[in-house]
Formats: sequence, structure tokens, C-alpha cells
Amino acid sequence: MQMTGNTILITGGGSGIGRALAEQFHARGNRVIVAGRRQDALDAVTAANPEMASAVLDIENAQSIIDLAERLKADHPALDAVIHNAGVMRFERVRDGGLADAEAAIATNLLGPIRLTAALLPQLLAQPRATIMTVSSGLAFMPMATAPTYCATKAAIHSYTQSLRYQLKDTAVQVLELIPPYLQTELMGPGQASDPRAMPLKAFIAEVMSLLEGSPDAGEICVEQVKSLRFAEANGGFDGFFKTFNDATSETQ
Repeated sequence: MQMTGNTILITGGGSGIGRALAEQFHARGNRVIVAGRRQDALDAVTAANPEMASAVLDIENAQSIIDLAERLKADHPALDAVIHNAGVMRFERVRDGGLADAEAAIATNLLGPIRLTAALLPQLLAQPRATIMTVSSGLAFMPMATAPTYCATKAAIHSYTQSLRYQLKDTAVQVLELIPPYLQTELMGPGQASDPRAMPLKAFIAEVMSLLEGSPDAGEICVEQVKSLRFAEANGGFDGFFKTFNDATSETQ
């Protein structure tokens, strides 16, 4: 990925990974548009970074995605990168029978990036070079049983990204996958932001930007802390690791 001179849309850009990436890319001379559901969160980002643009987006809503794509075509014709960062993670007790959390995860984490990619692809293909970056998770490769649908959507995003990369291999669109570990963000609530077991967000972003700069042709962006999850299957002993990992995580919830 070229690190400067891009026009980049970042979903879920009002906080967490999305905001941190937006500020780093902005500092490197890119035009950044942050998108998200909450206008107040977007306003906080643009107030701190006046040259950034923002757009309200309900990633669960198909029409909202189409409307955003039309606005971007008109207002940002040079758009040549999208980072699919918006996501939700909720714990589920499958024996309780409720589906609201599962359906929200599928709509946000899986259908959202697929729909937005489809809506933006004509504009991206028209550029001399372009980038699509999905954000999956280490939990795509080592599921956490207490968040089954979240993990399933991230596994699906990994698979979708591989197929997207193959289908676009003869175009100027580069397809990347960012695979975060457990981070100090508020994805699962305010307590996560100070959890000492989680990787500090600042350290994660610094390592990600270094990897992007040092390996511009890499398909997957994996910081060291996520590699035990990413390569659990390849390294052997998956079943034992799965039990140990889930026994440990279930005890803390």
C-alpha cells in the first residue's frame, strides 16, 4: 500500500482502531474521510483534525451504504482506498435463544463490508491504483466461544478477503487484511480500554504502520501479538489450544 497521497475512507472512524488509523494516515499526507453512526464522535475527530472529512454511515443499512457511495463519488472523486473497520462484538448465550446480537454482528461485520465494497468498487477500479483493507481479528482463527457470531463473521471476512484478492489480482486494486489481537479499545465496553491483558492501541497502531511501510506488498498485516492465534492451526495442537484459550476467557466473563 502506498502510504501517502491517498484519499481514504475509514469506517468506524470515530473511535478505537478507526480513529487511530485515520490520524496516522492523515499525518502522512493522505486525505481521510471518517465514517460512522455517531455524528458527535465524528465531530470530535474532525475537531482535532480539521482537514479530515466525515460522513454519517449506518453500516447495517444497505441504502445508507449506497447513499454514501454516491456522495463520495461527487465529493471525493479521487477516492482510492477504503478501510473496512466498523464492527460490533457482543457476548451471546446461545441457549437463551435470542438472535438480535447475532443478526447485528452479521449485518455490521460481514454484510456491511461486502455491500460497501460492491458500492465503491467501480470508483476504485477507475483509479490508477487503489486499496481495499478489511479488518478481521485473531478470533477469526481461534474462536472465542462466548462471542460465536462475532468470530464467525471475522472468519468469513478472512475468506471473503482471500477471494476478493484473487478476483482483483489483474487490476490495480490491492486487497489487504488487517488482523488485530485483543486491544485496549472499547469494543466490548469501557473496561477493555484499560485491560492489562490487551495490547495498547498506540503500540498496535505503531507496529501496523511500520509493517505497512516495510512490507507494501503484504496481503496480511499481523503484529507479533496476534500470531499465536493466526497460526494456531498451522502450528499444531489446535484442539488443546482452543480448550485452554476458551477455558481462560470464559473464567473472566
